[in-house]
Amino acid sequence: MKRLAFIALLFLLVTACGRKEKGFMPERLLTEQEMITLMTDVQIIEADINYQKTKERERDPNDTTKVVPKDYVAISRDYYDQLFEHYGITDSIFAQNMRYYTERPVVLEKIMDSVVQRLTKEQSISSAQ
Repeated sequence: MKRLAFIALLFLLVTACGRKEKGFMPERLLTEQEMITLMTDVQIIEADINYQKTKERERDPNDTTKVVPKDYVAISRDYYDQLFEHYGITDSIFAQNMRYYTERPVVLEKIMDSVVQRLTKEQSISSAQ
């Protein structure tokens, strides 16, 4: 449920922050299917980072083991660098595509609905195992 709320919040933020220049075209336009796959992975990354933060906060206060807090900015950067390398894009191309699809809210909504469906399906598969 938290994932769905995060996705909805991300969608609202992207939609609200998008510039409305007609005719903007990214230097490399990702297809809707590529965006669905990419955004699914983005949500998984964000969920993992949030899980790590939660586990760190829930640490037993009686545990005297010295734990160095994680640098979540660096962890996030590493995750996204790997993600962009995997898809053969840069952070700039990703941002350009987010801008492009934000200017097309009907298409972006369709993409995000597909992301939610994919995540729900993956969650039900992993829950069944």
